[in-house]
Amino acid sequence: MQETNSGGAVTVAPYGPLSVSDRLAKKALRNFKERVIELLLLGAACVSVLTTVGIIWVLVSESVNFFGTVSIWSFLTDTMWTPLFAEPRYGILPLLAGTLTTSVVALLVAIPLGTTIAIYLSEFARPTVREVVKPFLELLGGIPTIVYGYFALMVVIPLLQLIMPELSGFNMLGAGIVMGIAIIPYVSSLAEDAMRAVPMSMREGSYAMGATRLQTAFRVVFPAALSGILSAYILGISRAVGETMIVAVAAGMQPNFTVNPLEPAQTISAYIVQVALGDLPHGSIGYQSIFAAGLSLMLMTLALNLVGHVVRRRFREAY
Repeated sequence: MQETNSGGAVTVAPYGPLSVSDRLAKKALRNFKERVIELLLLGAACVSVLTTVGIIWVLVSESVNFFGTVSIWSFLTDTMWTPLFAEPRYGILPLLAGTLTTSVVALLVAIPLGTTIAIYLSEFARPTVREVVKPFLELLGGIPTIVYGYFALMVVIPLLQLIMPELSGFNMLGAGIVMGIAIIPYVSSLAEDAMRAVPMSMREGSYAMGATRLQTAFRVVFPAALSGILSAYILGISRAVGETMIVAVAAGMQPNFTVNPLEPAQTISAYIVQVALGDLPHGSIGYQSIFAAGLSLMLMTLALNLVGHVVRRRFREAY
């Protein structure tokens, strides 16, 4: 508020309106704070970008040294992977076959079960049931993979041997099944979130047309949430391809060029673990092979993600 003294001068009383300069100062301070927050957010975003660039640079630079000794053609076409032999051979096909086989087995377990769980929790489960099941799924996703590996070795594979007595003690089937169990929480959680994001008006419209809850779930909700469900599948695929400890413990660590899940094999990530434990001297050509294998794994994951992105985008446009 303003007050006039005996001399006729106008003064501003305490707690009165701010002057123009005070308002400008507060606005400048607010803009400064917002600018600082924007810079912090930009820095956080740059961390992920720089980390990715650093990983790519390390893999490519070390792989260049490896391919200076081993030809790319031999690396991509040779069916033998024997870096520890007197005459080493570096064909990535055995590791690639083991990676794809265990991943396919895992996806055959995780996608049907994960999708079924997501449909049940989203469309049929009561709130009390959902509150009980969801924490257990999250707990399942938090179990260390080394525990899954020994679970596969000590429980799942012996059970499979009761059905198939000729089954080896190390095989891709048991490892793939347990990998699928480990991936279920990722698939079911993301798929359920995508289905619950479908507007209730679509469900109500389906019910009004006489559809049952099951018909609504499969013919209305599932197609409407398909882009998000595909994202869950892509995450599951990437998770399966990059899995390490389960296959390292239960698959056998033998680089056999086979796609038979009943046989032992070695995956790309399991080989990297083996070399990282000190089986080959640092700086040798065998040691550099882990970077070439890691680059192959990264390119394979990138290709799967790009394909999934294109498919997800088309389904989003369709619905």
